[in-house]
Amino acid sequence: MEVLIENILIYAVVLIFCAVVVIIYLRKQKRESKAVEQKIAQAKEEGLHEPVSLHPVVNVNRCIKTGACITACPEKDILGIRNGKATTINASRCVGHGACFHACPTEAITLCIGTEERGVELPHVDKNFQTNVPGIYIAGELGGMGLIKNAVEQGKQAVENMLKAIKMGHNADYDLVIVGAGPAGISGSLTAKKLGLKFVTLEQDTLGGTVFTFPRSKIVMTSAMELPLHGKVSLQETSKSELLNLWHEVLGKNEIEVREKTKVEQIIPEDGIFIVKTSQGDEISTRRILLSIGRRGTPRKLNVPGEESEKVAYRLLEPEEISGKDILVVGGGDSAIESALLLADQNKVTLSYRREKFSRLKSKNQQKISEAIEQGRVDIKFETNVSEIKSQEVLLTNGKPDEPIRLRNDLVYIFAGGELPTQFLEKSGIRITKKFGEALLKH
Repeated sequence: MEVLIENILIYAVVLIFCAVVVIIYLRKQKRESKAVEQKIAQAKEEGLHEPVSLHPVVNVNRCIKTGACITACPEKDILGIRNGKATTINASRCVGHGACFHACPTEAITLCIGTEERGVELPHVDKNFQTNVPGIYIAGELGGMGLIKNAVEQGKQAVENMLKAIKMGHNADYDLVIVGAGPAGISGSLTAKKLGLKFVTLEQDTLGGTVFTFPRSKIVMTSAMELPLHGKVSLQETSKSELLNLWHEVLGKNEIEVREKTKVEQIIPEDGIFIVKTSQGDEISTRRILLSIGRRGTPRKLNVPGEESEKVAYRLLEPEEISGKDILVVGGGDSAIESALLLADQNKVTLSYRREKFSRLKSKNQQKISEAIEQGRVDIKFETNVSEIKSQEVLLTNGKPDEPIRLRNDLVYIFAGGELPTQFLEKSGIRITKKFGEALLKH
């Protein structure tokens, strides 16, 4: 009898202990869910909850709350756990690197473009990366895939797919013209070399494309990738300069030359081939075309007097070489903020932004710029626009046209975004469609 009572007591203690553990766990989960709900509410209030580009969508029926997606994400508060399931918080801050997609052990995450309410314009491409114009292919950022790793893979696959359709013995100058020397274009060039195609790579700016315009210290890759004719690249968290050095090395080793400062002005179909007209006055004939240009296309200009001055730039190169200058940075996005912070250590920096406050900044950038403003390292001019750029000063308007703000100035950096090369694509016959929550990467 005593043994029975003793066993009952032991079972009772165990049950009580288990109940206490469950209660503590449930309370902890409730606190975490409440914290995430508060973050979502704040994100909605700040206009950061709705995605603007590629973003994760969670299948709650598959999610088992491992938290792997949250741990893998290099950004902060993009994803969180609410009621035992993963959910998006600041979706508009997602940079679309896909780390969450690859980390999820239950394949509960899909990467989508646009939402049911807000569409994103993208050129039409099929599963082989071919557009509605037979012979013209698109890979990388222009097709909605800004991830470096995936852009590299798309460039490789697009060239492999088009090889099947290239008829040998044609009368064109080249088998393939690659437009753009960013991640997809470089991968496509290496693949074309590997497959023995006669090709040329054209870049309107400089090798690296959009990556080249990043500030030097910006991390541009967060996972390993497979580079044709080179093998696996495991730089993980790397800088722009490291990645560009790698590309220069690989292209040089394989004797691939990129024609820089050569913008493609027009693509004309002619008797089963294409005539590519460039800003250099060249007319190049080719059997196939790979468009691997960025979505931003040409930098958006302010169209104000003096903007053609040599002291105006639309990207920041070698910030450590600039010191003792009065600098105006125009814009309120991550590129503008990062550039202003890089310049602030050795220069007097003023930041002009047309809105009353920042929105859709990465959390780290929001924190850093707030600290810089509070410390007086950056002078912020909210609700202002540049009205004129002069040799030694810049004029800003703030709603009072008769009272412009005059700033002594040596350099102006404009980060007003860029324009999707819609007109160029449509002139080439490529159809543009709006994607409303369509999956671009799924298991």
